[in-house]
Amino acid sequence: MEKLFTVAYLSELFVGAHDDIPKQFELIWGHIKVLLVVPFLRIFMYINLVMLIMLFTEMVYMVVVVTTNKLFGKKPEHRYKFEPFEDDAELGSSVYPLVLVQVPMFNEREVYQLSIGAACRLSWPSDRIVVQVLDDSTDPLIKGMVEMECQSWASKGINIHYQVRDNRKGYKAGALKEGLKHDYAKQCEYVVIFDADFQPEPDFLTQTIPFLHHNSKLGLVQGRWKFGTAGVWRMAALDEAGGWKDRTTVEDMDLAVRASLKGWEFLYIGSLMVKNELPSVLKAYRYQQHRWSCGPANLFRKMIFEIMRNNRVTLWKKLYVLYSFFFVRKIVAHIVAFTLYCIVIPATVLIPEVMIPVWSTIYIPTIITLLNAAGTPRSFYLVVFWVLFENVMSLHRTKATFIGLFEAQRANEWVVTEKHGDASRVKTETQHTQPRFKIGERILMLELFVGFVLFGCACYDLAYGKYHYYVYLYLQAIAFIIMGCGYMGNQVPNS
Repeated sequence: MEKLFTVAYLSELFVGAHDDIPKQFELIWGHIKVLLVVPFLRIFMYINLVMLIMLFTEMVYMVVVVTTNKLFGKKPEHRYKFEPFEDDAELGSSVYPLVLVQVPMFNEREVYQLSIGAACRLSWPSDRIVVQVLDDSTDPLIKGMVEMECQSWASKGINIHYQVRDNRKGYKAGALKEGLKHDYAKQCEYVVIFDADFQPEPDFLTQTIPFLHHNSKLGLVQGRWKFGTAGVWRMAALDEAGGWKDRTTVEDMDLAVRASLKGWEFLYIGSLMVKNELPSVLKAYRYQQHRWSCGPANLFRKMIFEIMRNNRVTLWKKLYVLYSFFFVRKIVAHIVAFTLYCIVIPATVLIPEVMIPVWSTIYIPTIITLLNAAGTPRSFYLVVFWVLFENVMSLHRTKATFIGLFEAQRANEWVVTEKHGDASRVKTETQHTQPRFKIGERILMLELFVGFVLFGCACYDLAYGKYHYYVYLYLQAIAFIIMGCGYMGNQVPNS
């Protein structure tokens, strides 16, 4: 290795090529490629193949577990005791436990009425439920509207409290933690949190609280968002786990992991759905994905030793949390999607000495795609577009994952996902009020750069390659360029 950089060795390379500068550089590059580039790329490829196998194994395991549970598993009401609450002739509504409903908000102009209304319409005795609106809004006009909405429901007999604080320390986790300090909150046995875009059905509490009330080991009962999960916490479990912490941007995951390490059990009810809103513009979706990718990686960094030292759970559970829950699903899954398909494959087009196994480029990716698509069979016709879009987003998620792992500058960045409420009304309004876009807000330079690199690799592969990677590379390059130009989402800025 040292010989490569000695003057004598370099002079040997130039024998017969003293007057041919391109030839000299070609010789130097050839030796550097053989001694450095090819070994490095081959090692990097093997690392990615290992990550791909880890992800594939985890997905197959999860599919087997979910399928087995659906076919042979017992329904929640058969696994846990469930008895609906009924009014007692003597005790009246006191047989119902006292429930706190927290609704954190931040400048939610479009959805505050929907979320407060949904919380106040929950089917539960009015004297056994407390609605707490935690308003961190910085816009005085919006704060006034939210307060008036709370007063309106209070005039109808709803026990609702409008709470504000003089700072946004800890963001949502800080607001939730502050809300639990009030005396009326401390009296509640259970607490449910609905984000500002949540619209639960009136029977949400009647379908969840009985599980907690009759099964003392349950700390959390989760329903399903139309796109995610929502749940009800036992206040004792929340307190024992240490309450809300603002050390990461995934405060709910942080609390859930800490509670599970205390021995509390969780129940997921997939049939119980809660309506909520998906991000409808690319900018909001990217901020959300940054938070959801960076936060778990940062939490893994901060909890790894805490989990290893825990003595209240089995070794198997600790391994499951560290390896399956965190490392594979929250780190490997984000990284390998980008590094393998957007770095290694294009690199091997330019460095054909490194050959990727067919099973890693065709068979396993196809199986993984089909397993993912099986969960939403009605959208199967979109699977190609979904794969291309997810690979583009993998760039953003990979960057966010490393930011979280190394706790870089944006590790604790919290940008509230913009919500639109009535999409049809917003579409009409934005046609008249949307300002002209700024080039820096629409053009994504990193996505464009990757897109053009992939496009160049595709052209090279078409001309000189032998593995036909150009079919995939052209499609993926177009996807990166389209997103890089801002043409994604249901609202495209006017030009």
